Amino acid sequence: MENLIRFKQSNLAKITNFRNGEVKFGEKMITIPNDANVIDFISNSEAKYVVLGIPEDIGIRANLGRSGANTAWESAIESIANIQHNRFCKGSTILVLGQVDVSQEMEKALLLDQNNTDDRKALFKIVEQIDKEVSHIIFSVVKAGKIPIIIGGGHNNAYGNIKGTALAKGKAINAINFDAHSDFRILEGRHSGNGFSYAFEEGFLKNYFIYGLHESYTSKSVLDTLKKIEDRVRYNTYDEIKIRYQKNFNQEMFQALEFIKNEFYGIEIDLDAIPNIASSAMTLSGFSVEELRQFVNYFSQNQNAAYLHICEGAPSLGEEKNNHLIGKLIGYLITDFIKGNSLV
Repeated sequence: MENLIRFKQSNLAKITNFRNGEVKFGEKMITIPNDANVIDFISNSEAKYVVLGIPEDIGIRANLGRSGANTAWESAIESIANIQHNRFCKGSTILVLGQVDVSQEMEKALLLDQNNTDDRKALFKIVEQIDKEVSHIIFSVVKAGKIPIIIGGGHNNAYGNIKGTALAKGKAINAINFDAHSDFRILEGRHSGNGFSYAFEEGFLKNYFIYGLHESYTSKSVLDTLKKIEDRVRYNTYDEIKIRYQKNFNQEMFQALEFIKNEFYGIEIDLDAIPNIASSAMTLSGFSVEELRQFVNYFSQNQNAAYLHICEGAPSLGEEKNNHLIGKLIGYLITDFIKGNSLV
């Protein structure tokens, strides 16, 4: 894990707001000592969950989206550190691993114009490099018997999450994606819009369910592709559930779980599915925060839930006075996941 910037106890101390009579996650979460072997320490740790940040937006730029998702990690870890440690959820169940070192990749990407064909191809290549780092780290964490909680970054990192988990488990895994988009676009080069199609094509992804697809923002070619492989890739639409009331939110969660629960599966959350959340593809119409929290809690309550990935939030694109709110939302989702998964 040479391209990992470890999170230190001193880092936690700086972002934790200590207060008399209270105990915060930042006082209880575990970090890896400088002199410790990363893999050995993770394997022997009592923490069940390992938190990893991926502060990049290169995959989003390669997909012609708005940059800014690289800022979610810093906002999220600060919010997580200040959650109350109590009988409902304990900070000691979390090991904060740190962040993937993507500084050089980000510097290279800043020199490239995503609207230039050759530059965009160069961005694809950079995303491939990040794929290798992410899949290696996720493989190591899962192989150590832990559950990764990944904070992105772009949705391109779904590929590394799926590949790393599949390699650690020794077989293809399933995935559930709470998203306005399929991210199952053509294999034109790696970006945030085709992490799942690449993982599917390369044999790391078995069954895939897209929850809440927005009908007006899904191309005919993608819908035609999904139709051909509906035995392994299924979806429902936001419009069916919340606009036309043809389907029920809770019943659809049950159907989706039935489709993926017989294998290890990843839970993928794209924050651009929630209205007014600053992201690369911000929306005004979508599921509520409460419905998203219910979704995360529901799918965490299964022994085959293998990881949680929260991506595409971009605090730097939000209101300056309230750019901490995305980090706070990510904190809610992580505790919802842990509370549900602790019942397994």
